[in-house]
Amino acid sequence: MNRPSPPGGRHKACFTTGSIMRHVLVMAGTGAIGLMAVFAVDMLNMVYISHLGNTALTAAIGFAGAVIGLQIAVSIGLTIGISAATAREIGAGRADEARGIASSALTVMIGLAMVLGIGTMIFAHPILVLFGAQGEALANATTFLRTVSPALPLICAGMGASSLMRVVGDAKGSMHITLLGAVVAAVLDPLFIFGLHEGLMGAAISTVLSRAVVATVGLRGALRHDMLAMPQAHRIVPDTKRVATVAFPAILTNLATPVGGVYVTQAMAHFGLAAVAGQASIKRTVPVLFALVFALTGSVGPIMGQNLGAGQCDRVRETLRAALKLVILSVGATWLLLFCAQNGVVAMYDAQGDAAALIHMFCTWTIGSYLFVGMLFVANAAFNNLGFPLYSTAFNWGRATLGTIPILWQRECGAAHRFPMFPPPAQKLPWRNWTNWKVPLNCVRKTGRPTMSKLTTEERNALPDDAFALPGRRYPIPDATHARDALARASEMLHRGNLTQEEYDTIHAKAEDVLRRERM
Repeated sequence: MNRPSPPGGRHKACFTTGSIMRHVLVMAGTGAIGLMAVFAVDMLNMVYISHLGNTALTAAIGFAGAVIGLQIAVSIGLTIGISAATAREIGAGRADEARGIASSALTVMIGLAMVLGIGTMIFAHPILVLFGAQGEALANATTFLRTVSPALPLICAGMGASSLMRVVGDAKGSMHITLLGAVVAAVLDPLFIFGLHEGLMGAAISTVLSRAVVATVGLRGALRHDMLAMPQAHRIVPDTKRVATVAFPAILTNLATPVGGVYVTQAMAHFGLAAVAGQASIKRTVPVLFALVFALTGSVGPIMGQNLGAGQCDRVRETLRAALKLVILSVGATWLLLFCAQNGVVAMYDAQGDAAALIHMFCTWTIGSYLFVGMLFVANAAFNNLGFPLYSTAFNWGRATLGTIPILWQRECGAAHRFPMFPPPAQKLPWRNWTNWKVPLNCVRKTGRPTMSKLTTEERNALPDDAFALPGRRYPIPDATHARDALARASEMLHRGNLTQEEYDTIHAKAEDVLRRERM
């Protein structure tokens, strides 16, 4: 008995007819739901860990996440190569060729993931030291990485299978893969972290189990669509070379963002664990907010690839325009929502001090830059599927280096934002407090600059009591950790001229008093 054909007919080039905007909305929408579920669980993971009351654990997630980001970037690059190569064959009506390419490429992808995962497990400690981790955060991040990294082949298999299902137009099936994995993680995370009191290790265990579910469901779906078969030895090398023409530049393209993130994490480590925790919170929030934008790269690629294979270039251009319209609408709506709800985001992560300041700055200004990020994602999809993958590599690396590193050298806390137009202002400025609109706008403008001493006395006094996130300046120093932090930061601010000698002496006296009581 023949198996039932999948939606749209087996291997039918379903994107070469019908409304382009509808195809983009369906593919991006279903992809976004799956991604949002995964990222939402990831964000909840961060929330659970942050509520354990140990900043070192939250920072450990940040350091480990930077390494995992590099692993996933390689996987995404390989997935893009598989998708681009098979979509063209499907569009041209060569289903058997598409199946052979997919089988060979997925085999190589899983093998590379095994090498990368085991290598990361072995060298986790020195890698994290290189990223700036130390002390308790280093120990916890190392344990987390060594637990999660061996399961990298599982998530790679699931991602590859999911891309093959998108290629044949089964958007819902592709969504169900990530959705089911997210549901498993959502159930297991609180059970292991709080119920079994495993803490960070519980989060690692649930991650491994959810990856196993993603791999199982994904491979079954790809087999159901007859997109996978036993790989043939004589095809592996030529098929791999064919996929590599897109996959290798795509890997370099996708490595740009996590490499920039590594540099940012190193820079944030100089400001203490609170800064790293704040940055990690932002990194967990962004994918949830922009799941639709993130999904566009993988969603519009098959549409472009099929139409290119069928020789319908007008529909390829129409796909590009439709995706750009969707980016503008998505980013605009998200910016407005997050601007209004930023205090809730800070409360959700239980953020304090520098961590809260970074989140506030992101919600108010930096989030708008994702309009350009979304446009870049769409352009990357076009370059990868039209045969110009090196263009994607050049633009992404330009963003991750020229758009990040020079500003990190110049700005003290701009490192948190990737497109840092302004350094983080005070922890809670008047324009974030809906009950206080009477503070002059020039106070807001000036507090967004690194030289706080430019404020007049009248402007300083107009700010709320908690406007300056420096222990001892406007609020008490609660413990020895904050006291040491206050001494270090006050000395640096005095040297830059952002603190008067009188203010420095006051902070110094308060901090020394706290340290003296701690020693007693």
